[in-house]
Amino acid sequence: MLTVNSLRFAVAGLAVLLTSSLAACGGETTDSAGTAAAGPGSAGGPVTVFAAASLTESFTTLGKQFESAHPGSTVTFNFGGSSALATQINEGAPADVFASAAPKNMQAVTDAGTPTTFVRNQLVIAVGKGNPQGVTGLTDLTKPDLKVALCADAVPCGAATKTATTAAGVTITPVTLEQDVKAALAKVKLGEVDAALVYRTDAKASAADIDAIEFPESATAMNDYPIAVLKTARNPAGGQAFVDYVLSAEGTKVLIEAGFQAP
Repeated sequence: MLTVNSLRFAVAGLAVLLTSSLAACGGETTDSAGTAAAGPGSAGGPVTVFAAASLTESFTTLGKQFESAHPGSTVTFNFGGSSALATQINEGAPADVFASAAPKNMQAVTDAGTPTTFVRNQLVIAVGKGNPQGVTGLTDLTKPDLKVALCADAVPCGAATKTATTAAGVTITPVTLEQDVKAALAKVKLGEVDAALVYRTDAKASAADIDAIEFPESATAMNDYPIAVLKTARNPAGGQAFVDYVLSAEGTKVLIEAGFQAP
């Protein structure tokens, strides 16, 4: 006959067995509602992406789509000039993925993994709506009465500008040098300058506020955009899943619609 004490020992032993069995079934944890929670290495966990400023609109869209395709995932972006982002990463800023507007800045990141070029971009001249100054090409930007904003040489849009102006044989004296392409474009939108050299994608995103003037020398200054999962990624699985999504048919569709070109 079972005594009270022996019954207690039997129940306790069964509880231990059940706990051990559940632990052996995998590393998933559950929240108070019993839903499996993604671990830090899961594609469903938080993903931090450092991306060139010119990717702001398209990557914001891709981030929302990625979260829908990967329930439980959250994507956090840090947009800025590629050179500044590379410096932040090298100084220890936490990031899982880096998407640069030029290979040079990707190469500067000591912890970059194997990069993949996913799109290309091209410069245009951004002017006020209706092109009040009648700008038709780079030569017009050399006029002394025209106020022009350019990107600093250290950032990809600045390096591309230098290549294009050298090809055209012109020297532009800007009234301001900006640290990313969005800042240069903002000067035109605010009416602080008459023109700026920006990426075609940024001009397209702001088509309601500015006009874009194409110029032939931009073909000599195409920028390749590489993307990579960082070796120091806190969530390498999530980072790789995001990169894969950017490279997928869905990701490519968003990027091409934004004005980027296939590599």
